[in-house]
Amino acid sequence: MPDTVGGVPHAGRTSRLPSGRLLAFTCLACAATLLFLPARTGPSKSMRHAIPLPGQIPAVDASIPPSQSKVVSGTIRPGDTLASLLSQHLSTEEIEQVARSSRKVFHPRKIRAGNAYHILLENDAFDRFVYEIDGDEQLVIQKEGDSFEITREEIPYAVQAVVVRGEVSTSLFAAMEAAGEDPELATRLAEIFAWEVDFLRNLQKGDSFRMLVEKRFRDGRPCGYGRILAAEFKNDRKTWQAVLYEDSNGRSAYYSPEGNSLRKAFLKAPLNYTRISSGYAKTRLHPITRTWKPHPAIDYAAPAGTPVNAVADGTVLEAARNPFNGNYVKIRHANGYQTLYLHLSRFDKGIRKGSSVAQGQVIGFVGATGLATGPHLCFRITRNGKPVDPRRLDSASLSAFSPRDLARFKTRAKALLARLDDKPAGPRGAAKVASRNP
Repeated sequence: MPDTVGGVPHAGRTSRLPSGRLLAFTCLACAATLLFLPARTGPSKSMRHAIPLPGQIPAVDASIPPSQSKVVSGTIRPGDTLASLLSQHLSTEEIEQVARSSRKVFHPRKIRAGNAYHILLENDAFDRFVYEIDGDEQLVIQKEGDSFEITREEIPYAVQAVVVRGEVSTSLFAAMEAAGEDPELATRLAEIFAWEVDFLRNLQKGDSFRMLVEKRFRDGRPCGYGRILAAEFKNDRKTWQAVLYEDSNGRSAYYSPEGNSLRKAFLKAPLNYTRISSGYAKTRLHPITRTWKPHPAIDYAAPAGTPVNAVADGTVLEAARNPFNGNYVKIRHANGYQTLYLHLSRFDKGIRKGSSVAQGQVIGFVGATGLATGPHLCFRITRNGKPVDPRRLDSASLSAFSPRDLARFKTRAKALLARLDDKPAGPRGAAKVASRNP
């Protein structure tokens, strides 16, 4: 059974409470917050049990008596539905009204076990339902007379930009943990420099990193990470730097200090592989047919079921099967390029002829279908019908700034990269809460 405590589950933008009621909510919030502190201080998606604090409190009209408020809070259990959660507080007709209206905002079927919810009661009557969708958003169902206002709202956090540093001894994950941070940051750092550094094969002892990252706090407690604003990685005597920037069209991406996009037209490889079992060659003895023939491809040995990603944006030309290639996907890209992914165990959902795919999107999974001696991916690239060695592909940056954006970017980049010289924040959660803007 869910716990019942005094407090305010929501400080969102849709509140229309009289000042006296708002004061009562706020007084109870302090007690409620102590009961709903996060269970752990890992990535943001785990911070599902903290209650948003209210905003500033207006002057109170003493002539309005405070209402009796309480919060029923709990965690979604397997089998729970929106109807079952609200059945003790709303009529069947009202629940049906809420279910119909919420579909356009957040479909009730998407409610997941393990996530937190809060039901605010005023004088034992339903006032508000708050469901934490993830670490970033919450669903708010607010009763307004005979109707309901349903919104998705950002969970309010206090944010501080802090410096995180580390040096690689065995792995990037171990280095991040040694720095007192969650391994989630290692994955995100690798994603930023994925087009420049092969983190699977080229990582060396002594490689180092620095990053300016937003840490999120709720009621003074750490609640995971926000954006990585700037980062630096030193590998094999080279230094790579990245700055996050939103251009005049509202697109956010990482750029070098000179303003070149770190995102390239093609990924270095379509999957995380164990080894290259067969390289690009003009002639090769086929392991099954025992005949000599060209091998204009790279074979990546990988465990069955390993996700295979599209190396660039494009359109699926074929997602089919034949006796030689097994399950395969052919994708058309810009500038006359096509890529081919062979011997897949299966296709990912939605991958079919004519579908659009984004760079890095999973299109299928490693298998051994067709003429294959074991699980691997045979990967091919052509340009205007002619084979291209994927390892020799010169992949240019995707986008460039307008002169106006470039000047603004360089000003911001200089300021953010200078922050990398700040004193590190120390173990996760040790820093004090500061302004949201770095």
